[in-house]
Amino acid sequence: MLRHFLTLNDLSGDELRAIIDRAQALKAMTKNGEIYEPLKNKVLGMVFEKSSTRTRVSFETGMIQFGGQAIFLSPRDTQLGRGEPIEDSARVLSSMVDIIMIRTFEHSKIETFAKYSSVPVINALTDIYHPCQLLADVQTYVENRGDIRGKTVTWIGDGNNMCHSYINAAKQFGFQLVISTPEGFGANEAIVARAGDRVRLESDPLKAAKNADLIVTDVWASMGQEEEQRLREKAFANYQVDAKVMAQANSDALFMHCLPAHRDEEVSAEVIDGAQSVVFQEAENRLHSQKALLEFLMGTLPTSQATPQGETPQ
Repeated sequence: MLRHFLTLNDLSGDELRAIIDRAQALKAMTKNGEIYEPLKNKVLGMVFEKSSTRTRVSFETGMIQFGGQAIFLSPRDTQLGRGEPIEDSARVLSSMVDIIMIRTFEHSKIETFAKYSSVPVINALTDIYHPCQLLADVQTYVENRGDIRGKTVTWIGDGNNMCHSYINAAKQFGFQLVISTPEGFGANEAIVARAGDRVRLESDPLKAAKNADLIVTDVWASMGQEEEQRLREKAFANYQVDAKVMAQANSDALFMHCLPAHRDEEVSAEVIDGAQSVVFQEAENRLHSQKALLEFLMGTLPTSQATPQGETPQ
């Protein structure tokens, strides 16, 4: 059956946990120098309307390590945005490659593309969601602290695509999420509502960080919002993750950021370069978690990894 990964909600909690388990196994295999090529002669089409260092390198490296190939398509290399209907582009591209990842602006664009694609489509970021990053984030937490189920995660900053994916993750992985955003920059209300009691809003970042097991932030102005930089710097002035914020969290709390980061804006240099920060492990895990996702969507995930122990969080 054809499966897409446009949001974390496209998979069950058990399936997501299986991908995290498999990502850890694949990471160990890579570190041990094992050759494993389940996607030999397969091709990943990579459509980029938004540029990214980590997304391109992680997907391209993952396909090479799996024995396959990846084709990088920039806005100059495709007809998307030049008048060709998305439906037509989806039909044509999916007839030539085995799986597609898209990094774009409007989420509706990737939904339309997936509807008309004959191969799996992966959301590598839209303006509303960034689910691949959450796979890496959860993998990083599990590697350092064990199961994230029942833990408390605090999001401080903009109610953006990363925040929305953390909301979905709270429901799917069974943790509590506290969101602290400036007035006027909150998360989408409908997305918050669908998460029910898994999510709590707290305007004061110090109160939001109280007893947290993980604190996460992101840049104040995402790609495409550069013209709002000065306005956002003023609005977010009290929402920097610094030592005072981290001191409110549990003593063994971790700090994450999807990168690139602006030191001494959304996070102090002291925190991002400190002992609680796992941002570079988190960045590397994009490679391993996405390899596990590719296996899953291509139907090559080993049967023993397909269903981990434990029930899906409700």
